[in-house]
Amino acid sequence: MKLTVVGYWHGFPESKEATSGYLLEADGFRLLLDCGSGVISNLQRYTELNQLDAVVLSHYHHDHAADVKVLHYHRILRHYGEGQERPLTIYGHNEDRESFAALGYEGFVDHFPIDDTKPFTIGPFTFTFVKTDHPVPCYGMKVEHETGSFFYTADSSYIEKLAEAGQDVDLFICECSLYAGTDGSHIGHMNSTEAGKLAEKANANELLLTHLPHTGDHGQLRTEAAEEFTGPVHVARRGWTRKWN
Repeated sequence: MKLTVVGYWHGFPESKEATSGYLLEADGFRLLLDCGSGVISNLQRYTELNQLDAVVLSHYHHDHAADVKVLHYHRILRHYGEGQERPLTIYGHNEDRESFAALGYEGFVDHFPIDDTKPFTIGPFTFTFVKTDHPVPCYGMKVEHETGSFFYTADSSYIEKLAEAGQDVDLFICECSLYAGTDGSHIGHMNSTEAGKLAEKANANELLLTHLPHTGDHGQLRTEAAEEFTGPVHVARRGWTRKWN
């Protein structure tokens, strides 16, 4: 299994970069986890778009889902220009029925609801979804493959059930929208100290901070998180990769 950070910014993409998007690959299967602003452009640094098999969305805020329609256009234009490509399914929750319905495009892109009541298989990966604390319905997820595991918090304020859901994973991918001492609970986001605490409670091997703020020194986020988490702390950047053998 291989994970590549395509985008990691909070809210909007900085120049030539992207908001939330992560490419997951194993056994010839390619899955995009979240599809925010700028993701489709930057994803092509790592794979051809027609090689995608699936997309999984945590929620429908634009910094996680804005490029879904862009992906639709790619599928349509490629179909009429070059013919059929491999099937593509986009997975998301159906608590917002209008947004869920918009994930599909008849004849080009299928859509399918996620299920948070039991483990869910997509290609070679097993997903276990857990609802986060965010102003709109949002789901974090544990992802398992025969080679290893990770947990992705998506967007959330600090809630300990995320540590329970991500217990003993190899990599804990935690949103880190704020610096230490800033309370983001009212907007459904975490700071660096909370990210470190959550990863430590999860007994994770490593922590990756993502969904990063547009101000300050991101190195400071690592320092602050490391005061709470005893394992290695990484700060997301475009192209950051984690491989499982």
